[in-house]
Amino acid sequence: MPVAELQSVSKNYGAVAALRGIDLAMEGGEVLAVLGPNGAGKTTAVRILLGLTVQTSGRAAIFGHAPGSHEAKLRRGAMLQVARVPETIRVREHIDLFSGYYPKPLKLAETIAAAGLGGVENRLFGELSGGQKQRVLFALAICGNPDLLFLDEPTVGLDVAARRGLWKHIREYAARGGSVLLTTHYLDEADALANRIAVIDGGRIIAQGTPGEIKQQGASAGLEDAFLSLVRENTNSIEEVLQ
Repeated sequence: MPVAELQSVSKNYGAVAALRGIDLAMEGGEVLAVLGPNGAGKTTAVRILLGLTVQTSGRAAIFGHAPGSHEAKLRRGAMLQVARVPETIRVREHIDLFSGYYPKPLKLAETIAAAGLGGVENRLFGELSGGQKQRVLFALAICGNPDLLFLDEPTVGLDVAARRGLWKHIREYAARGGSVLLTTHYLDEADALANRIAVIDGGRIIAQGTPGEIKQQGASAGLEDAFLSLVRENTNSIEEVLQ
């Protein structure tokens, strides 16, 4: 059974088609990066898998359950770009609160170690640096000991050192057997972390494969150039159909 799955999923917002019958299956233990230009449909796909919005047609499932079901929520964690937490609560208190939502959470010390928060667990969230705040959000995503982790632009706004530090903790989570669905605009991040990449453009998946296979499909030695080539080719194909 796939960890996460979209089968012929479409999503319409009025006359706008955000997704156009996409198929995507994620296996256990893999890091899947979903890439695409702004407005391509990747955020909509993630929101459907999180149960935050419902597809217009098709099927979506997390471990065989509806994404918004209680069973699905207990097995996944999420670190969203728009997440906000109270700044006047201490780090350890945030983790304790979130851990209480799950039946078999990690121990507090395990979560703090896994997120690299040793030494700041007693500080108020509002006193932390940007990189430390991102690590707290990562801790809240993993504290429930989920089997599947959604990371939406997890390192946006971070400096190089903070980004590499969070990469380390993501790799360690995956090495322990967790599955990760990653969305990012940093192509080097996808190249460094992902076992597999899905490129979405115009509401459709236009390429899938390992980072090496995506580079081959885009006829480039670099993932960024390959990505741009694939998107450009898809745009040209659409324009030819419309002419």
